[in-house]
Amino acid sequence: MKTANSLPPPEECNCFAVRAAARHVSQCYDRFLAPTGLRTTQYSILVRLKRKGPLTINALAEAMVMDRTTLGRNILPLQRDGLIKIKSAASDRRAKELRLTKAGESRLQQALERWSQAQARFEAAFGEKRAADLRELLRTAAASEFAPTSLIGKSATSAR
Repeated sequence: MKTANSLPPPEECNCFAVRAAARHVSQCYDRFLAPTGLRTTQYSILVRLKRKGPLTINALAEAMVMDRTTLGRNILPLQRDGLIKIKSAASDRRAKELRLTKAGESRLQQALERWSQAQARFEAAFGEKRAADLRELLRTAAASEFAPTSLIGKSATSAR
């Protein structure tokens, strides 16, 4: 059994480092977006719907590397505020499809300027090249299949 002294230091944990950086960057972008009434994740949902058009909840969750529950918590305020519509998909009535509304497009335009300011601040602090390299590295990590498939979805107890 490992003791507290034999545990690896937190700064050696890749997951912790990525999550801490993500929280820090998200909080900064959230402050820039606050006047628009959007949070970073909500802004990203609106951008995805603008670019891709109507998407099912499953397709959007997959595209955003997000589980349906987390996506659901983020789309409820967007629906409540009339920024998106949720309807049954034409191809499958059981599937729900998300659509950007005119109000959503308008809010997205307002938020784009604030997002651009956040993006410029980040790149000024870290350099455009380093920021671009970081985005590429993070996209590669998000697209990787490094988790052993035999353990995905199993608890620590059932994996033994």
